[in-house]
Amino acid sequence: MQLSDFDFDLPETLIATRPAEPRSSARLLVAERDRITDARVTDLVDWLRPGDRLVLNDTKVIPARLSGYRERVGPDGPTQARIEVTLLEPRAGGHWAALVKPLKKIREGERIVFAAGLTATLEAKEDGQGILGFDLAGEDFDAALAEAGSMPLPPYIAAKRAADERDKTDYQTVWARHSGAVAAPTASLHFDAPLLATLEAKGVQFTHVTLHVGAGTFLPVKVENVKDHKMHAEWGRVTPEAAAEIAATKAAGGRVIPVGTTALRLIESAARSGVIAPWEGPTDIFIYPGFDFHVADALMTNFHLPKSTLMMLVSALMGAERIRRIYDHAVRSEYRFFSYGDASLLLPSG
Repeated sequence: MQLSDFDFDLPETLIATRPAEPRSSARLLVAERDRITDARVTDLVDWLRPGDRLVLNDTKVIPARLSGYRERVGPDGPTQARIEVTLLEPRAGGHWAALVKPLKKIREGERIVFAAGLTATLEAKEDGQGILGFDLAGEDFDAALAEAGSMPLPPYIAAKRAADERDKTDYQTVWARHSGAVAAPTASLHFDAPLLATLEAKGVQFTHVTLHVGAGTFLPVKVENVKDHKMHAEWGRVTPEAAAEIAATKAAGGRVIPVGTTALRLIESAARSGVIAPWEGPTDIFIYPGFDFHVADALMTNFHLPKSTLMMLVSALMGAERIRRIYDHAVRSEYRFFSYGDASLLLPSG
């Protein structure tokens, strides 16, 4: 199984830099067995059944991008160096692993000053990353970060424009609850209150799980044999209540449909024994063709990068040939791709 098996040509004009407004007006490609239908996210109610359960990732994206400066006093007086920081994951003792650019311009023990009274000390350098200790904690840290930080837009959007105030709403789900992600579970961005109410009235049920999406989700696959790829780890939790709800839906014959690849990876991590169970911890589950799904019956997801692990995941669910036809149709029909793009509903068995 080669990396090139998951490649396709994607015109740059199809990369979305802003979401549809309203959220639920985005286009929806529905792939049911071998049939492809063009629809809208608002039509989701027509494709779901009473008793189906949507699994939603309730992680909350933090404004993880910070711009500050390092001040150093030398023989010729104080000097400053601009420092850009992207928080990656929390560590013990209130520390954060972060991308620090340029890392070479700051020494261990030196401070970085940000806006909103927020400062950090570089505690260590590990594997090209910085370990930062902040002067604030808890709600004080959250408040300062909200003021000083900007949303960590994916590289393919950040290369086209800077994050702004709109992104603090656009790049967050309406049910975001537990802070810790540095990337959004983007399929969930298509949902708004009216759509949720319509689905609930139809008899569709909802379960919340938490997977803190890390920046590693954007890392390229660098090996030609995909089985040699090592996945990044992300922290997740499936509560006993969530596991019981999913198990009850399976027992009653309803379909379990994760919204987004993050929710799918988490519930499948919690079901490696063959049945869903409460689960908490880091997961580096890698899903590619040949994977044995125990929980997910379908998937709602956006359109993914060529040669990415997410292309491998949807190929595992639908089959590589079907995914090629789906993506050929999406490109020809000018669906919008990636985090702020359109959505697909993948129904391998109808």
